[in-house]
Amino acid sequence: MGLNAAPSANRTHIGFFGKRNAGKSSIVNAVTGQALAVVSEVKGTTTDPVQKAMELLPLGPVVVIDTPGIDDVGALGELRVEKARQALNKTDVAVLVVDGTGCVSDPERELLGLFREKEIPFVIAVNKADLQDAEGKEIFAKGSRWEELTGYGPCISVSAVTGYQIQELKGKIASLAAQGEPARRLVGDLLQPGDFVVLVVPIDKAAPKGRLILPQQQAIRDILESDAISIVVKENELKRTLGQLGKPPAMVITDSQVFAKVNADTPPELPLTSFSILFARQKGDLQGAVQGAAAIGNLQDGDKVLISEGCTHHRQCGDIGSEKLPRWLKEHTQKELGIALTSGTEFPEDLSEYKLVIHCGGCMLNGREMKHRLKCAADQGIPMTNYGIAIAYMKGILERSVGLFPDIVFGKP
Repeated sequence: MGLNAAPSANRTHIGFFGKRNAGKSSIVNAVTGQALAVVSEVKGTTTDPVQKAMELLPLGPVVVIDTPGIDDVGALGELRVEKARQALNKTDVAVLVVDGTGCVSDPERELLGLFREKEIPFVIAVNKADLQDAEGKEIFAKGSRWEELTGYGPCISVSAVTGYQIQELKGKIASLAAQGEPARRLVGDLLQPGDFVVLVVPIDKAAPKGRLILPQQQAIRDILESDAISIVVKENELKRTLGQLGKPPAMVITDSQVFAKVNADTPPELPLTSFSILFARQKGDLQGAVQGAAAIGNLQDGDKVLISEGCTHHRQCGDIGSEKLPRWLKEHTQKELGIALTSGTEFPEDLSEYKLVIHCGGCMLNGREMKHRLKCAADQGIPMTNYGIAIAYMKGILERSVGLFPDIVFGKP
């Protein structure tokens, strides 16, 4: 993905699912117009989900996910099936690819049930139309497998070999994607044209060389789209910059790691929040995260806390997840805590061993996957909060940091 491409987290995620040899990878290649997935007559060629960010008309920027067969066997096959199931958590539109020359199977019925359970819009692509008889008598006959499939949801007969109705399939996918909830603005809905916004961006050992991290980039872009003005400073320049502005800024947005200093240098009448908190509002449950932070005050010796990040990166000296948050938790609680770290797709389904989950802003996760993680915690009764909110709580500035959002209620989780 190029430097000017839309971030993967902001793209519609289209997942292709089905049994081995149903033709998933062939359909993926036909839909994308690329040899994106390896195609073979051997069952189980796709061993792990293949994920590709691309432009797909008429949708625009998308992420295409080709998954392993849901009927894979053996110990390794079970791991592949689990990977396919995990892909559902980030799928905005699902395509169930079925072999039009075979019968509807239990694994396919199970997938259809999961689509409904997870409220994923889907279409059934009945592949291998080129192998059905010329008039389609068998597949379309009353009481046939086609009639059974249409009872589960919308179906379309296609052929990856001849390209039959591939364009129609793409149109159906685009239609389903358009039915989703519109993405919430990161900060633009809080601004008026001409507003000043001061962004505090520390440049330390953990900062990437030569660029800003994604939350900072996205905030700047959203401010520009609002015809507002972004002023980017390091934490040591904030106080001087505020004194030199001709008018007060609409807000100050800071990296959570320097919350305490930025709070001290920002006059109390100016709204203050963090990039992480804005992402909690955009993709997650800000109210739940604020209440979840109260669980920090209830932690006891021996309790385990999960610190989870949506991306994978090389951890350096001063890393917020592996170093700073564990240290601040220990200093604030004065307890001996067990700390577990996960990143990328490693978020565990079973959270019962943890007393609290602290998650990053999720800038690398799409909204559906972030909501899945929140639901996992909520269903198991485990409080879940966010990096910025947890830090603001421990620094004693939580109420100020969410003051932009007057509907927030404070209290125990």
